[in-house]
This record gives sequence, C-alpha cells and structure tokens, in this order.
Amino acid sequence: MNKPAFRFVGAIMSLFLALMACRSSTPTSPPASSSDLLQTLEAMTTPIQEQPIPTAEPTQMPSPLPPPVLSEATLSPTATLWVAGATSTRLPTAPVNTLVAPVGFVVYVTRPGDTLESLAGRFELRLDELTYQQPFSPQAYLPGGLQIAVPEERGALTQPDSLLPDSELVYSPSAAGFDVEAFVREAGGYLSTYNEDIDGERLSGAEIVQRTANELSVSPRLLLAVLEQRAGWVYGQPDDVDQVDYPIGFMVTGQIGLYDELRIAGTQLNLAYYGWKEGRYTLIKFPNGSALRLHPFMNAGTAGLHNLFAMLYPKSTWWQELSGTEGFLALYQRMFGDPWARAAAVEPLIPYDLVQPVLELPFPVGEYWSFTSGPHWAWNYGTPRGAVDFAPANAEARCEVSKQWATASAAGVVVRAGNHAVALDLDGDGLEQTGWALVYFHLADAGLVQQGTRVQVNEPLGHPSCEGGNATGSHVHLVRKYNGEWLPAEGLAPFVLSGYLVKGNGTNYQGDLVKGDLAISACPYGCKEALVKR
Repeated sequence: MNKPAFRFVGAIMSLFLALMACRSSTPTSPPASSSDLLQTLEAMTTPIQEQPIPTAEPTQMPSPLPPPVLSEATLSPTATLWVAGATSTRLPTAPVNTLVAPVGFVVYVTRPGDTLESLAGRFELRLDELTYQQPFSPQAYLPGGLQIAVPEERGALTQPDSLLPDSELVYSPSAAGFDVEAFVREAGGYLSTYNEDIDGERLSGAEIVQRTANELSVSPRLLLAVLEQRAGWVYGQPDDVDQVDYPIGFMVTGQIGLYDELRIAGTQLNLAYYGWKEGRYTLIKFPNGSALRLHPFMNAGTAGLHNLFAMLYPKSTWWQELSGTEGFLALYQRMFGDPWARAAAVEPLIPYDLVQPVLELPFPVGEYWSFTSGPHWAWNYGTPRGAVDFAPANAEARCEVSKQWATASAAGVVVRAGNHAVALDLDGDGLEQTGWALVYFHLADAGLVQQGTRVQVNEPLGHPSCEGGNATGSHVHLVRKYNGEWLPAEGLAPFVLSGYLVKGNGTNYQGDLVKGDLAISACPYGCKEALVKR
C-alpha cells in the first residue's frame, strides 16, 4: 500500500469540479489467527475499535527494566483530586500525593495527553463515572499530575510499566538531529550495503529508513532497533533468504522488501499509539488469537511497542523478547543510550494548553475550491483523523495535474519536498520534528517548491494532482503535526483554516467547515454546496 491507502469512489463530478477524496481499503476485523493476521497486514486497515476484556487467565510476566517514575517535582503542587467510578464521592483540592484511594480503588496520576474520553476508554468507564471539580471538555488534554481514584484492575492485563517514552516512538525533537545515514554507515552491517527500488528510484537502506520515518513520523531510532532485533541487519548479515525479503518477518504477500516491512511495522506502532491516546485501542492480540488487555497505567509509546511485539512473537515469549535482560529494551539502550534521559528534555510532546497558530485555506485568495473530504487519516491507517482535502474548481480532467496552485497556509521553511509531499516548518528552525509543521500531499513532483525555500503565507507550493496513491481526482491533502505528532482535527487545538472550524462526525471523509452560521459540508463529487472561496 503506497502512503495513505486510497480507493476509487467517484465518477464524473458536477459543475466541472475536480473530484477528490483520499480513500482507504475496506476495513476488516482484528486478527484472531495467523491467517487472519496476514490478511490484516495485507490490507493494513485493521479498524480501531472498542474491545472487550479477554477471558483468558492473567499472565504472570517478569518485571521489565525499570523506567523512571514521576517525581513530586514533575507534578502540579495544587492538583485537583478526582474520583473515577464512584460518582457519590467527591474529594477536595489538596496537594499532590495526598489522595487516599477508597477500598477497591487505586490512584492514577494523569500524564500529558490524557483526556476524559481516553481515560474512560482505558479504564472501561462511562464518562459520567468520572467525577471532578474542574470542568473539562471530554476531548481536552488534561494537566499532568492530577490524581484519580480508579477501580482496581483485574483480569488478563499487561504489566503497567511504561517501557518506551512517547518521544521515542514519534519522530519528535528527541530524534531531530539523529543522522540515520551516519549511524548505518558506522554500524557497518548489511543495511549499509542494502538498496531497493522505490517508486522508480534506487534508495539505500539508510534512505529507506529515513523515508519511512518521515512519512509515518515514527522515530528512525525505533525502526533501526526493531530491524536489528528481528534481522540483525544494522550490525550483522542476514542468515537466510527470507530475511532479505521479509527482514522483520511479516511475510505478507506482495509486501516484499525493507520499505514495505518497515511501513507495516510503523503503521502498527502508530495504530496502538494514537488509538491508546484516544482510549479506543486497549487490546493486543497474538498470532494464535489469544489476547491481553493493555494496562491503563502505561503510556502511549509503550502501548505501540506492546502491539508490535504481540504481532511478532507468541504470547509465551513476547514479554521476554521485549523486556528480558537480552530483549529489545536492553538492545535499544545499547544502541542509542538512555531514552528516558532524552525524553526528559522534550516531553510532554503536546502541552495541554496548545493553541494552533493562524492558518489560511491552502489555495489563493479569490479562488473557489471544493471541500472534498472532512477529517480522515492524517497519513495512513493508524494515524488520527487529522487531514482535510480540497480540490480546485475548474474544468480540467479529474486526474490531470491542476494548473492551480496549492499555497502556504502560513509562513515557514520547506523542510521536505518530494515524493508528492511538502512539509512546511512553521517555527522556522528548519526541523519538521519540532513545533508546528504542515504536511501537504498529492502535489505533483513537477513544479514542486524546492526544499530549503522560505515561504510567506499564500506563496505557491505545488500543483494538486492524483500522484502518490489512488485518488478520485486532483486535490491537496493537508494535515498538521506538533513536535512530530500527528494532530486530530478536533479536540485539542481544533483545526481552523481562514476562520473555518473543521468539524467531523466520527466517520472518515465526512464533516463540515463551520464559520458562524455557515456550514459547508464535504462532498467528494464536487457539489456546488461544497465550494469555498478565500
């Protein structure tokens, strides 16, 4: 599957508007067997969904390498105390670490990225079972350090320990200065000599790792460590031919080579990372169909790692492979040093009071474009619903490269341009992994703005097209990132373009642009009602 997965859904659009909508393959259910797993990986479209607590007996697992724990210095000294699952109990405001949980309850301390909705999903509670003194929107990020008394967890659960910081899964400021090519060259393994044809271009092993990290916004360190543990490519040589075709071991028909294998791994990391943050991905499944519920106390980075390793190892050995003395975490630290020390300098990735800068619609003032898709996957399946699509309103053939220009929604530096995408760094430091960034996709490579160009708002970036995947017509796909993390269109820092608030309805591609009493509904067929003028 190339970049965001698409499928044709439309035909000739009305009013000569260019058809556009990014389209995913038909979702399938989560895998319950090895064959189901392969089918799921082939589609790479396993739906995020609420999942029941498994009925298997609890699994006893050895203690992992100990990550740092939150200290009093990292918590708010005047945090409001909450009680979850006991609506008749309300506790007063008090200093941190003074909450005494009722019998049958334990204390959970909120971490950056938590929301009421995500906590309710992870603890399997209704929103009305979360009681608190300060009003918060269900989608709003909560301040770190708030204490909550939650029902004590029972059943088949993973360990609660946080194993990997969020900033080590996301391509975040933690890895902004990491030189993939230099690391691979110095390691001197098979990866340093590997090359592969990708979209008609011969790429080296290091370039493939870098491209995957850029596209999925997954840390290149994490991709390299997974590759080393699974195939020994970073420092060694493959043992057999299967390791050349399927170095990580997914062995999906038609998905052959390093690039496809890394994209599958990155997709599964993102699937659990963002699903966990939204409180919807709470269960990991093993190739034989057995399952474990993710412990609600872990962080999103750990959830992503658990999900990937459950796909790669049987339940009897996965925990040892992950956290044993010779397991993945030990390997990761030998390769890259202490991830928690790096995380301390950059986390939280998303501050709870984040505010979007002023952004304009991605096309010139005075032009009409069609709003063809509401919130949908930011990049590919597994990323949050953070992207919107616009198509020029003209008489060009539906997949002809448009003569119109997609333009900069804000001033910034073009830090990446190619493979039908432009990444625009808004804080001007030249790094896509830090601060605000915008990613444009489906731009024709011909006429694309050059990497390193400083642009002002409204300056041209490239021509809308169908390049980069199956699409219903020439268009531009626009999504936001902050500190490397894909942002959903709704919730914290809502997506606003030229004063239009992006609103979704929980279904990919559907939604509205709202400004005052005006609501413009997305229409993939170029409906007159979907026209927007800057």
